[in-house]
Amino acid sequence: MREATEADARAIADMVRERSRWLAERGLGECAAAADEFGAQAAHPDIPVWVLEHQEHGVVGCTTVMRESALPRWGFTDEERAEPSLFLTTSFTRPNPYRLGRLLAWWALDRAASDNVRWVRRGTAQEPLSRYYRREQGWQLLRVAELPEAKVHLLQRRAEPVPELPDLMSGVGL
Repeated sequence: MREATEADARAIADMVRERSRWLAERGLGECAAAADEFGAQAAHPDIPVWVLEHQEHGVVGCTTVMRESALPRWGFTDEERAEPSLFLTTSFTRPNPYRLGRLLAWWALDRAASDNVRWVRRGTAQEPLSRYYRREQGWQLLRVAELPEAKVHLLQRRAEPVPELPDLMSGVGL
């Protein structure tokens, strides 16, 4: 994992388009229209985008990692917004058999723990993705926020060290 740079914009956009096709083939929506916007975030100084880079395949995942001040008021209480936390937004991976999204989450949990941050939080408007996060990755559903355009599932996990992360990042045990 490394911080994204402007040079990653195209690779991120291409990855989002590839994921969008994968989602559409499964009837899970699509996000291709926003691919260039997500890619451009890599060059924005106020948007901390991180990329998962493979030695041979380049950028295979990305996530934006904000702090508790970025938690939306419509989704989190004042008390939750005051707690030290990381907030994952716009996470994508190339379609793959290795569950790279889970690797992104473990990286965030480990990073938060090493920074003495209590929570890692995230949200999704995709109910199937929310179920996957809870069932397969151990996230807890905090609440569902009903917005005019979508129901957003807000989730959290307590930060914790992931001692096997260096091996997982090198592909061992994936």
